[in-house]
Amino acid sequence: MVSVPPVTRRLLLRQFTAGASVFGTFLLPGGLHEAMAAKHHPNASPGVRESGAAKPPLPLVMLDPGHGGKDPGAIGVSGTYEKHVALAAALELKHQLEAGRRYRVELTRTRDVFIPLDDRVYRAQKRGADLFVSMHADALSDHSVRGASVYTLAPTASDAQTAALARTENNADRFIGKQAPGTSPEVSRILASLVRQETRTGSVRIARNLVGSLDRELPMLQNPDRHAGFLVLKAADIPSVLVEMGFMSNARDEAALRRPDHRKLVAQAMHRAVDAYFAGLSHVAERSGPAIG
Repeated sequence: MVSVPPVTRRLLLRQFTAGASVFGTFLLPGGLHEAMAAKHHPNASPGVRESGAAKPPLPLVMLDPGHGGKDPGAIGVSGTYEKHVALAAALELKHQLEAGRRYRVELTRTRDVFIPLDDRVYRAQKRGADLFVSMHADALSDHSVRGASVYTLAPTASDAQTAALARTENNADRFIGKQAPGTSPEVSRILASLVRQETRTGSVRIARNLVGSLDRELPMLQNPDRHAGFLVLKAADIPSVLVEMGFMSNARDEAALRRPDHRKLVAQAMHRAVDAYFAGLSHVAERSGPAIG
C-alpha cells in the first residue's frame, strides 16, 4: 500500500493557488509529494532518505523589517529613522536564528529599499514561509508611552491606540487580494476560511510566545497582546505577527533601540519565542500520530 503523508488545510490552499488539483493531492504517490514539497521550498536540499521519503527542509522564518527607502517609518525624537532600527534588529535576529541551524531565515528586504506591503506578503508566500514576523518601532502622539507590544490580524482593533497604529502602517500602500486561478468563488471562500482558521491559531500562539519572552527582558505596554487589521499580516496561509519593539516617539525607547546591545537583547527574546513556537508544533504533530498508510 502506498504511504500517503498527511494533507493539511494550509497545503490544500497552496495547491489551489498554484492551480493544482486538491483531489489529486490525496492520491499522489510519495515521490510526487516530495516533488510538490520541493516546489514550495526550491532551495531546500534533497536531504537524507528515510523509509522512502525525503528529509523535510528546515522551517523557513520570514523576517520583515518595516518601511525602507522613501518610507522612513516613524522618526524618533532625536531624529532616528524607524526603517534603520527595524533592519538592524532583523539582521541581528536572522544571525541568531541561523546560528542554531534549526531554521532557514530570509528577510523581505536586506537593505534600505522600499517594498510595498503586498510585495512583502507575496515574497513570504512565494518562498513557502512557515512563519512571518514583521518588526517595527512606531510612534504615538503621547510621547510618554513606551514598551514593546505584539499584534495579530483581526477585522477590528483591540483598542483605539492599536487602531491608530494600524492606520499608520497600512498607509504605506494598499493590499490587493488575489483569487486562486481556475477555482470557483464559493470553493475559494471555503478553503480560505479553513486555512485562515488554522493560520489564526498559529498567529495567536506565536504572539503569546513573543509576549511572554519579551516581558522577561523589556518594558511592555499594558495588555501587550493586541490585534488590528494590519495589511502586512494578511497572508492567509502563513502564521503572521507584528512586533513593536518600542516607540520612537519615546526618548528612552529610541535611545535603547539605537544601541546594538539592546537590539541583541530584543533578538534573544524573539529567538526564544520562535523556538517555543516550533517546539509546540512538534508536540502537536507527535500527539496527532503518524499518517495512515
